[in-house]
Amino acid sequence: MAEVSEVLMSVLSTIRVPRPGDRVHKDECALSFSSPESEGGLYVCMNSFLGFGSQYVDRHHTRSGQRAYLHISRTRKAPKEDEENSGSGDPPKKKPTRLAIGIEGGFNVEQEQYEEEVKVVLFPDRQEVASDDLATMPDLVRERVSLAMAGLMSADSVSHALQVQQWDGEVRAESRHAVELKQLDNGTKIPPSGWRCEVCDLQENLWMNLSDGRVFCGRRYFDGSGGNNHALLHFQQSGHPLAVKLGTITPDGADVYSYDEDDMVLDPKLPEHLSHFGIDMMTMEKTEHTMTELEIAVNQRVGEWEVIQESGATLRPLSGPGLTGMKNLGNSCYLNSVMQVLFTVPDFQSKYVSNIDKIFDEAPSDPTQDFKTQVAKLGYGLLSGEYSKPAPDPGEGSEPSSEPRGDQVGIAARMFKALVGRGHPEFSTNRQQDAQEFLLHFINMVERNCRSGVNPSEAFRFLVEERIVCQQSQKAKYTQRVDYILQLPVPMDQATNTEELQEAERRREEADSSGAPPPAPVRACIPFTACMAALSEPETLTDFWSSAAQAKTTATKTTRFASFPDHMVIQVKKFTFGQDWVPKKLDVSIDVPDTLDLTALRGTGQQPGEELLPEVAPPPLMTPDVEVKAPVLDDSTVSQLCEMGFPLEACRKAVYYTGNTGIDAAMNWVMGHMDDPDFSAPMVLPGTSSAPGTTPTESVSEEHLATIVSMGFSRDQATRALRATSNVLERAVDWIFSHLDDLESMEVSEGGRSAAESEGSREPPPGPKVRDGPGKYELFAFISHMGTSTMCGHYVCHIKKDQQWVIFNDQKVCASEKPPKDLGYLYFYRRVTE
Repeated sequence: MAEVSEVLMSVLSTIRVPRPGDRVHKDECALSFSSPESEGGLYVCMNSFLGFGSQYVDRHHTRSGQRAYLHISRTRKAPKEDEENSGSGDPPKKKPTRLAIGIEGGFNVEQEQYEEEVKVVLFPDRQEVASDDLATMPDLVRERVSLAMAGLMSADSVSHALQVQQWDGEVRAESRHAVELKQLDNGTKIPPSGWRCEVCDLQENLWMNLSDGRVFCGRRYFDGSGGNNHALLHFQQSGHPLAVKLGTITPDGADVYSYDEDDMVLDPKLPEHLSHFGIDMMTMEKTEHTMTELEIAVNQRVGEWEVIQESGATLRPLSGPGLTGMKNLGNSCYLNSVMQVLFTVPDFQSKYVSNIDKIFDEAPSDPTQDFKTQVAKLGYGLLSGEYSKPAPDPGEGSEPSSEPRGDQVGIAARMFKALVGRGHPEFSTNRQQDAQEFLLHFINMVERNCRSGVNPSEAFRFLVEERIVCQQSQKAKYTQRVDYILQLPVPMDQATNTEELQEAERRREEADSSGAPPPAPVRACIPFTACMAALSEPETLTDFWSSAAQAKTTATKTTRFASFPDHMVIQVKKFTFGQDWVPKKLDVSIDVPDTLDLTALRGTGQQPGEELLPEVAPPPLMTPDVEVKAPVLDDSTVSQLCEMGFPLEACRKAVYYTGNTGIDAAMNWVMGHMDDPDFSAPMVLPGTSSAPGTTPTESVSEEHLATIVSMGFSRDQATRALRATSNVLERAVDWIFSHLDDLESMEVSEGGRSAAESEGSREPPPGPKVRDGPGKYELFAFISHMGTSTMCGHYVCHIKKDQQWVIFNDQKVCASEKPPKDLGYLYFYRRVTE
């Protein structure tokens, strides 16, 4: 032990005690998905606080020279049987009583209990020092090492901070109507039981209006259960905003809903409001489920969306290389599904997994913040099979389950999710997201990080040819743009079961008028050929400014492929807006084919004898007064857009870029540009490089300049990007990647070389690099969404592996019996070579 004491003394200066703000990685290896629960445990560097599994700790020691590591290992405790579950082997989990996560009464995200062993390990000889061993060492060594060990164990790990920790869905705001609520003196007294809806005699899900004491049934739920909407109708007729759910009233409170505020609320004067109608809160007992309990029941229910999750069949669990599940980190199923599919694409496998040793060798000192390293780590975790192992039984010693569960240990991509979501207003949260938006976001990050070398996103990149023909002059204009996803329209008027849909709508209207339960919904059946026809048919442009006629006229636009990618992604446009601009999801079944031939949709370019429109820009929307720089905008259209909740600057841009042509055109512009990084930023007029109130020569941040230059751009290019985006770094980075063609043509500045010269002085390509080949494809994967909106619900993916469809439902990986190919949201095809 004296020898160990001497070694500790020699490395004492490198042992640090974590301070506030230090990033402590004590739950996950920086280069793999090893954790303290894994075989060999986790080694945490006592200087950098980075964690490493047993297979990577020697690498870090060799590269960094650090010798002292805190070794943490955990083994699962044997579960204790509960009296109510004696002999079953499965201890009953405490049922949640709050719609919350990580707080008392809520959903428990850390239900497993572990025995933990902690010790210091000194490299390279792996000498071990337990806490008890420190008692015999010099005071300086004992105090410093003890403080460091205690500090590391008490510090919040980065992964824990990134998880869903505390979320309380029951936090309700006080209603603005509660304090001054007017109650009618109509003599109404509510009995303690025996309530019925005044309209339909329903005896459950009843709400008493707190203004007039009238009792009506609640809303009808999505599955047809619940009430018949009579309480809502009463509010619409009377304007009385607050109602209390009968059966939830106890001395502790009750469920109060504000129809005006459209939310569950608090009523601080509830006892007074109830006593007005003869109800004594202190004597009431609960007889109905609260709204929270109903929501909890929905969150706990498994197999709600049976078709997509194939929950009606006993699925055979699969494991092995390429069959690894991913843990849901709190609404991360969109990310799980997208990454499972991407790592079946050979380009991503060869870029990140085949070169993993080289990537790890070249990783920076903090690999947790390196994009390439974390993507390689995720890819290897999914493809290697190391983490494709059955999850341990929830209760050891219990009888084996008669039906396979399909759950795996899987991987928890916390570092990856934190890195790709950092700084993004949506993907940095734990809310549900659109899988298509995340796919494009991830491809954008790949593009940024692969400016030199192989770029796997080229597998999806293709060129779109748009041909616009002026109907007055019959002259044409051709443009090309880069895209990664083919958006497929859904022509609802082409449904093959129209009569069945009309009959279902008739029965639904009859049920609404009579108060009867609604009939089972009927799904529209849309032929895939009809969707393709809608995609390829010409579009009429009504307010097209013709450079040949020098006036506004009508034009037709046709869209075709200028190139076919190796892998084609098709998004079914299920999410749309109603006439009232309320988002809705189309419930459709589309007979998506296993093979696809897009050859007929290849563009042909300028036709023989076809004249092109002159390259003359339309007149700017400016006032005659040259001193006034602001465009003339239709204030009424701007106001209408603002009233819908969109940012003012976005509304001004929409009206400007659609030429003051009305609310419909402006709304379409808004819908098409909501994901732009500068959507709500101040409008920058064409021909200027700064927002109103700034000047083109405005100084830029040296720190921002250095960040962009470090990505391979010249100082002039970085300066131009920052000035074009009002010195906002994130917007500048997005701007620079969307103006690569312009930047590559910039002259070499005295401060550095252009991007083209920095990569071997080769000539810049005439346009974006795309692959091309035959337009014949076969389906190999699809992602499905369940729920009414992209912002809620659940995603799963099906992938074809060795001619067998496999369903990836977070940690569950099973052989698919009936892949629901007609209900997908994103479809992935690979090119079929002759």
